[in-house]
Amino acid sequence: MSQINKILVANRGEIAIRVMRTCRELDIETVAVYSEADRTSLHVRYAHEAYLIGKAPSNESYLNIEKILEVAKNCGADAIHPGYGFLSENAKFAQRCLEEGIIFIGPNPDVIVKMGDKIQAREVMSKAGIPVVPGTDGAITSEEEALSIIKEIGVPVMIKASAGGGGKGMRLVKNESEVVSAVRAARSEAKSSFGDDSVYIEKYITSPHHIEFQILADQHGNAVHLFERECSVQRRHQKMIEETPSPLMTEELRETMGKAAVEAAKAVKYTGAGTIEFLVDNDLNYYFLEMNTRLQVEHPITERVTGVDLVKQQIKIAEGQELEFTQDDLIQKGHAIECRIYAEDSDNNFMPSAGKIYKISEPLGLGVRTDGYVYEGYEIPIFYDSMISKLIVWGKTRDEAIRRMRRALYEYKITGVKTSIKFLERIMNNKNFIDGNYDTHFIEKNQEQLLNNDSCEDCDDMVIIAAFIDYLDKLGNSEKNQKEFTAAQSRWKKIQFINHF
Repeated sequence: MSQINKILVANRGEIAIRVMRTCRELDIETVAVYSEADRTSLHVRYAHEAYLIGKAPSNESYLNIEKILEVAKNCGADAIHPGYGFLSENAKFAQRCLEEGIIFIGPNPDVIVKMGDKIQAREVMSKAGIPVVPGTDGAITSEEEALSIIKEIGVPVMIKASAGGGGKGMRLVKNESEVVSAVRAARSEAKSSFGDDSVYIEKYITSPHHIEFQILADQHGNAVHLFERECSVQRRHQKMIEETPSPLMTEELRETMGKAAVEAAKAVKYTGAGTIEFLVDNDLNYYFLEMNTRLQVEHPITERVTGVDLVKQQIKIAEGQELEFTQDDLIQKGHAIECRIYAEDSDNNFMPSAGKIYKISEPLGLGVRTDGYVYEGYEIPIFYDSMISKLIVWGKTRDEAIRRMRRALYEYKITGVKTSIKFLERIMNNKNFIDGNYDTHFIEKNQEQLLNNDSCEDCDDMVIIAAFIDYLDKLGNSEKNQKEFTAAQSRWKKIQFINHF
């Protein structure tokens, strides 16, 4: 069993801070790495140590495997936590960590390779008895083969890249006439995004729910699931809102899918925290979609309803410890919802909105958690993902959780950049969402209401800006009056006073 004393977090932003918070609770020292664009980022300030690793583009910094390993060795880090994104599912990175004698807080490199290739993953799950979406057994080798397969299983179908994710290399085919162009486009995008143009075909499920099960597995053969997360509120295959329990789920389906998730983890001898993703149709038939061999963005809602710190479990598993609970020990308590806060303009095709944050007021109160990394005066760089924070709420019931999220979103004020907050508020007030009547096409089906920009929604922001301008004006007059009518203060006190505000 290895005792971890210092962890390098090979990531940035809110997930880097999230990992570091658990490390502080465990009395583990943390090491931040940062690009030139992230010199003032909060994760750099929060860590015990911080090191520059390269220029702003991620391929010159956060994707630079050898530079990160050099820092880890020089600072004496026992382990590396990859967070999510960047190198978190990079088998080469995991392998290099092993070669350098550094613990990679995640699964074995062979498992990452196997589950990172969606074609291999389908084959493994099919052999393990896990239902998979009908489609090809391997990569298609020609456009003629694609046409033949589609004639056999019928349209609509999805053309999917074998490597990667995030909606890249995916094309929906509704008519046979679209097959050739869709295959070419999917291959081209897959090649440019992942360096691999392999694609396969799956039958398209018309109104699917995207439901994932969180799993934990140790190095001693023990594995459990921590129930499901409903992730169907998506835009361009990117999740925006997640909740648990799923409003679709029945107790019988939860038990069946949970057992399938555990069997899937055991089938590949998985270790660490991971996620088994499923598609569920209107008849409650479920199909394996993919496995994420890392921590998920939406992990906090699982933590909130189970009381389990998933990062802490990741670290303990990496140290070689056994799971401290069994499946029977785990229960869901209450209901949790997460909203992803993006710096983007929902009224302008969701264009990223980089820039300086002038004022920020985060929501507080019972059952509210904010995982973020921005602060007043911080300038959001243009080089990375536009998500700046995650807002998580908990309630005794789903209705209470929705009402609490509405309140929290109302309290969340950010000026200086456009954000998705107002868009998320509209979702929380949408009848279909409130009724739990939604699938992965929710935003598309409700876009008229969700994209309706009521000018009155901007009134709160205008009030905040006006109050801030008035405050600055009064502050200036106060300083002027002090100079004219009072004895001069020390320069130190004056600076402290100004910086305080």
